[in-house]
Amino acid sequence: MPRLADMTDRWGLVTGASSGIGAEFARQLAARGMHLILVARRTEMMQGLAAELDRLHGTKTEILSVDLTLADAVQQIADKVAAAGIEVDLLVNCAGFGMVGEILETDFDRVRQMLRLNIEALAALTYQFLPGMIRRNRGAVVNVASIAAFQPVAYMGAYAASKSFVLHFTEALHAELSDTGVVAMAVCPGVTKTDFFDVAGATGWLQKHSSQTPEEVVRQALKALDRGRQYVVTGWRNYLLTCLVRIATRWRVVNESKRFFRPRRSNKSKG
Repeated sequence: MPRLADMTDRWGLVTGASSGIGAEFARQLAARGMHLILVARRTEMMQGLAAELDRLHGTKTEILSVDLTLADAVQQIADKVAAAGIEVDLLVNCAGFGMVGEILETDFDRVRQMLRLNIEALAALTYQFLPGMIRRNRGAVVNVASIAAFQPVAYMGAYAASKSFVLHFTEALHAELSDTGVVAMAVCPGVTKTDFFDVAGATGWLQKHSSQTPEEVVRQALKALDRGRQYVVTGWRNYLLTCLVRIATRWRVVNESKRFFRPRRSNKSKG
């Protein structure tokens, strides 16, 4: 079972590292002595984070400004990592986004981008770096899913389905890796204080819903990783929700989600 204490002076790769949960993974991993490859689109934000990590912890940082929705993105990353002579012992797939809305008002090109990022890029990076970990008999893959992975969600159908893929894919990997020194774990946060809901186009009440900070999410995730967990639901309220989903009928669950996630219309649009 990999322990973070054993990864001091080793390299981790974190996607979605410019803000939110991804940036917080970088902070907490650097505090534990890991060197990091930061992957995201927003170069300036990663540069600021890299300077912070150097100042506070003296760890090494490589910045890769890559759009993971592009077809050659993972190959770009693999080539740059190989050229730098770096062995990735921890992969954190955190990049992703969601969408809230009625299907008639949703741009499918945007949905396609979301699926490429949430599913294809995550899987491609895992297949790229996991074999090396297995050969070295050490390492870990952390895939960020969501509590939406446990149920269908009306008006967020494609997003919830993409996170179900992440959870099931990671659970399967965890079982496959049980006889190795490598572990795969899914992290399932709920509402978190990031820019996720601004990007998703969520209504104001949802953004104000009881939420965790990125610091809380990552702290719980790393604790679970140290224990070799298959997945972790962060926050007791979120854990309770996933338990209720298992008890209730699927019809009830998805219809309740319809009530909570239905896009709010202005008085003018209600005419």
